[in-house]
Amino acid sequence: MIFVNENFSKLKAGYLFPEIGRRVNAFAKANPDASIIKLGIGDVTEPLAPAVTDAMHKAVDEMATHQGLHGYGPEQGYAFLREAIVENDYKPRNIQVDADEIFVSDGAKCDTGNMQEIFGIDNVVAVTDPVYPVYVDTNVMAGRTGEGDDSGRYEKIVYMPCTTENNFVPELPSEPVDMIYLCYPNNPTGAVATKAQLKKWVDYAVENKAIILFDAAYEAFIRGDSIPHSIYEIEGARQVAIEFRSFSKTAGFTGVRCGFTVVPKELVAYTKRGLAVELHRIWSRRHCTKFNGVSYITQKGAEAVYSPEGKRQIQKTIDLYMSNADMMREALTQQGYVVYGGEHAPYIWVHTPKGVDSWAFFDLLINKANVVGTPGAGFGAAGEGYFRLSAFNDPDKVKEAMDRISKI
Repeated sequence: MIFVNENFSKLKAGYLFPEIGRRVNAFAKANPDASIIKLGIGDVTEPLAPAVTDAMHKAVDEMATHQGLHGYGPEQGYAFLREAIVENDYKPRNIQVDADEIFVSDGAKCDTGNMQEIFGIDNVVAVTDPVYPVYVDTNVMAGRTGEGDDSGRYEKIVYMPCTTENNFVPELPSEPVDMIYLCYPNNPTGAVATKAQLKKWVDYAVENKAIILFDAAYEAFIRGDSIPHSIYEIEGARQVAIEFRSFSKTAGFTGVRCGFTVVPKELVAYTKRGLAVELHRIWSRRHCTKFNGVSYITQKGAEAVYSPEGKRQIQKTIDLYMSNADMMREALTQQGYVVYGGEHAPYIWVHTPKGVDSWAFFDLLINKANVVGTPGAGFGAAGEGYFRLSAFNDPDKVKEAMDRISKI
């Protein structure tokens, strides 16, 4: 008799964004003439940068020749891309990261979900609340949690509320934890963490022999130099932190798929007997066993992100999205909403009107304004009473969406 992994039955509902898609499709089918503006899922709308597509075209032409054909590449990623990442993302900030500490993958979502595989099932997981659902759901699937309650919180997970009182940066846990998921700039709240705030977490992880899983997928949207772009800007972080990054939102690779993870060589976890084990070696073994590498064509496109032309073109697109965020913040504030985020991240985190829960606000927006957003409750219990809007869209559509919302 074949047995199923019963941990999947603990999941309280379908994954958040497919559920939103299902509801939007049902509305569109019932209202075929409705002009729907989607500000829900954080998918890009601007085309790939010309420097990127040019590089990918050249790579395709290479692959059409015997001399330029590339078959299986190195699972960890081609050296040309890993070296470009070091030279452009880390060296200018005086951050020590070696090229062989970088693992190129098909995106930060996969890596943040897969990384938990290399850790023991008895580790205690801590997550911010609200939280990107992948961090929680993959640990549920692995069996690291108990049952979930009606609010979506699971036994054995330590939830760290992110509220207006703490500026959406959680306090240190009052109980021991082993795996700590942090995301800054934050999805969904759009909040950022200062160096001083991150230093508290690094110090906690060092003292408690814990690991920080740091999602920096939105670092390119930070404006100014006062906010850290990498956890490794914090002294001691190489001893306790793994960093995830993505080309998805930065360079529009949501449909191309490429990201990378940094696992420092001095990072260790422990056996039940207390022996230290190098996580770089363990992750490399897992990566090479379960992943055949990102395509050569994609990696050549990613390399072009760091070319002078690529940097200029991509910054122009980032500026467009962030100008959308500015427009949304101003419009919603003028309409009387309490608004957070949108200053260093492409997400606006909005208080729903008094007495209106987040799914009811979702229904209100789509029915009355034909605008799609994301209910805060989908990100966790502390997300109830909030609503996330994405700045990824055409500026004219964003302006139209704000005008429609103003008439509700």
